[in-house]
Amino acid sequence: MDSVLPSPFFLKEIMEYTSYSKIQYYDQCSKLVEGMGFKLVDLKIVPSKTITRISAMIAGAQSEVNISVNDCAKVHRALLSRLQALLGTENTSMELTSPGIEHNIKNAREFEIFTGRNVRVWDKNVSDWVNGKILSADDKSVTLETENNEKKTVSYDDIAKAKFIYTKEEA
Repeated sequence: MDSVLPSPFFLKEIMEYTSYSKIQYYDQCSKLVEGMGFKLVDLKIVPSKTITRISAMIAGAQSEVNISVNDCAKVHRALLSRLQALLGTENTSMELTSPGIEHNIKNAREFEIFTGRNVRVWDKNVSDWVNGKILSADDKSVTLETENNEKKTVSYDDIAKAKFIYTKEEA
């Protein structure tokens, strides 16, 4: 458990919720990834003069499922082909990853995908980390089951930072 307090700059941050519908090609790509038994966590497409750079992150369909290198390779091949068709170019470079054991949740929409995972959030109201399993999430807040088996709902406006807690059961 980190005992280091966040910097004052860190405390000014808020967890933002960006809908997946606002991410170009997300809907088409998420259907493909879900059909392969995974969830599309993030998709970024950055075109430039010479090449279009793509980065994507996938997670297991169930929160307790870990992803292998072979899983990433299989999804990479299928997703790259789909994106090249959607973009109308083969001049692309794509990096596909899975969330690591110390994944920082950057967008509040990820809480929905990671329902069932153990996380810790820096709650600005209590100026401390709150640990728990994600029970549910919507576009305004996340509800955790804390270590004391209590339900705690935290508004995204009150979250400065969030990250996975990796337990032995998930290893």
